[in-house]
Amino acid sequence: MTQLTEDFAIESFADEESVPVEMIEAEQAYRPEILGRVLAVVAAAVALASLDMFIVNIAFPAIEADFPGSSIGSLSWVLNGYVIVFAAMLMPFGRLADRIGRKRVFTTGVLIFCLASGACAAAWSVETLIAFRVVQGVGAAMLMSTSLALLLHAFPAERWPVVIGVWAAAGGAAGALGPPIGGLLVEISWRWVFLVNLPLSLGAWYFGTRLLVESRDRDETRWPDPLGMILMILGIGVLCWGLVEAPDNGWGSAQTLLAILGGVAMLGLTFLRSRRRADRWIPTLDVDLFKARPFAMASLAALVFMVAFAAILLGGVLFLTGVWGYSVLKAGLAFFPGPAMAGIFSVIGSRIGARFGTGPVAATGCVFLILGGLWWFFQMGDVPNYLTENLPGQILVGIGVGLVLPNVAAAVASTLPPGSLATGTAVLSASRQVGAAL
Repeated sequence: MTQLTEDFAIESFADEESVPVEMIEAEQAYRPEILGRVLAVVAAAVALASLDMFIVNIAFPAIEADFPGSSIGSLSWVLNGYVIVFAAMLMPFGRLADRIGRKRVFTTGVLIFCLASGACAAAWSVETLIAFRVVQGVGAAMLMSTSLALLLHAFPAERWPVVIGVWAAAGGAAGALGPPIGGLLVEISWRWVFLVNLPLSLGAWYFGTRLLVESRDRDETRWPDPLGMILMILGIGVLCWGLVEAPDNGWGSAQTLLAILGGVAMLGLTFLRSRRRADRWIPTLDVDLFKARPFAMASLAALVFMVAFAAILLGGVLFLTGVWGYSVLKAGLAFFPGPAMAGIFSVIGSRIGARFGTGPVAATGCVFLILGGLWWFFQMGDVPNYLTENLPGQILVGIGVGLVLPNVAAAVASTLPPGSLATGTAVLSASRQVGAAL
């Protein structure tokens, strides 16, 4: 990752001559006094989409009690349906948003997410809950694929480090806050896990429609390749399905191998089709983006990092409940320091990365994450000792998350042309979601 330092110059944030024309237009389109509200609206929507990836796990026992005929396998799809659809549709919606308008896709996604959340809360069976969660995943993909692009369009380039830091903090901290928030809400009812989304998402939709300025690639007259988009959605969806079902089906089973190989094959076909540069359609993947080393390496780093982060987060909660005997609520509250550190260091880390280079700072964050995991591995035993065994590891992991996520996003942002803001940042988000599924 240190190579990113050479490819991602700090001057890309500071040199006025390097700011694309679209960014200059954005400075004129947005009044300076509303930029803080724009950031708050987008960050709130991102937090909701990330929160719903982790908050539902806590509600599984309560959902099972409400629907006694449901199996553990069917309950798992309350989470898997959301995660798979979320990951599969990020890049297609990013490509579409660059064509028809990022604000339009974002606000529509927030509204779909809101309505689906209400439907989830009113679900009368596990099957209907899964169906509504799939729709919720569509809304989450729409808003997440456009969120960072909207912010990069709104703010002048010299303010990108702070903006990216807040964006990363909103997603990372909200995901890690899922267990404590879920633990509190389930004490009332599992339906509140979804009802809590309604006022926040309605507020994000209302203010988003009024504050955000539309942006798109105005030079593009073609439409995204429909066959390529279908191949990508199916490829990522089938790949994620194979990964999340592998523990039950077996990693060497025919179902798992066919799903993984089939998903990879469809993604390969998407890549090959995108290289044809058809005059009629916009290629689903902007292959030229991957020729920029910072973009390719940062996207790969995001995927690998999220594999480790999601595993540590899930394993940590399961250890507290399964080995130390913590209640769901107590385990959730015990994990609060980690997200707090991640949020603080996302803002700090983005500033450090802008000054010293994203590569070294992100690599340092990975070291902190490894140290946190090793601390837990060697220090945590069967007898609960939160302050000396669990808490230090949380702090190390939180610092690592805060240093990595904003700098990976900054490395991606530095390479994107104005017309591909949503497409490029959606690739980053998709890498993170696939990593979480892994």
